[in-house]
Amino acid sequence: MVVPVHDINPVRRTPWVTWALIAVNVLAFLLTPTVASTGVTRDSLSQLCRQEAFYERYGAIPRELVDNRPLPAATTGDVGVGPNGPGCVVERRWYEKIPVLSVLSSMFLHGGWLHLLGNMLYLWVFGNNVEDRFGRLRFLLFYLFCGYAAAYGFALVNAAATQPLVGASGAVSGVLGAYLVLFPRARVWSLVPVLLFIPLRLPAWLVLGLWFVLQWLYSSGYAVSNAGSVAYFAHVVGFVVGMIVALPLAGRRPPPEPRRWGGPVPT
Repeated sequence: MVVPVHDINPVRRTPWVTWALIAVNVLAFLLTPTVASTGVTRDSLSQLCRQEAFYERYGAIPRELVDNRPLPAATTGDVGVGPNGPGCVVERRWYEKIPVLSVLSSMFLHGGWLHLLGNMLYLWVFGNNVEDRFGRLRFLLFYLFCGYAAAYGFALVNAAATQPLVGASGAVSGVLGAYLVLFPRARVWSLVPVLLFIPLRLPAWLVLGLWFVLQWLYSSGYAVSNAGSVAYFAHVVGFVVGMIVALPLAGRRPPPEPRRWGGPVPT
């Protein structure tokens, strides 16, 4: 596994959409209920229940996506005491939830700082060039499309799952797939943990190819990750969809850089 930190691939225009997506993801994370307490206390359990209720409301639940209707019960965010001790209260859902829209909100939620920073690092390094090649509006639509494809792709093979999906990983994976198709020979400064994080300048096809193979191995069960509950198959789907969408642009010259107004051009 390598950690990309910068690519040697200049862009022609400011990547406003990429920056905006990063900003919205960070803002959404700051607004997400957190579990700050340590140890098993009533206060920490209350925080955990509020966070769980938040993710259930705004996360994408595979079973809801497949059935196209919300689950009948949901966590309220309150703490109650049952036969097995204290726990989160689950009651009949009291709010409306549209599953297809939950995919959109889930793309901007994350389960922790490491989850957020990992996704935003990859979007920062690779998103600007893909945005430059697609154009701003098309890049935004492409990003959202990959996120939806990843969520529904995961849901189709995990139709009974009720754990909420959160994170920009599916959409960012699409960006990585597009970058591999469009800029396979671009050089990427990367840190290699097994080499004591020595920075190396590696080709994009190697960095992203290794990333994809690792996600596929995790999703197939051929390798074990210590990252906990991660929807690796959603990463695989997003990456493949990103590659397919970018194929028509591969090998084409980028559109001309927009000319800034500086008065009439003499002839």
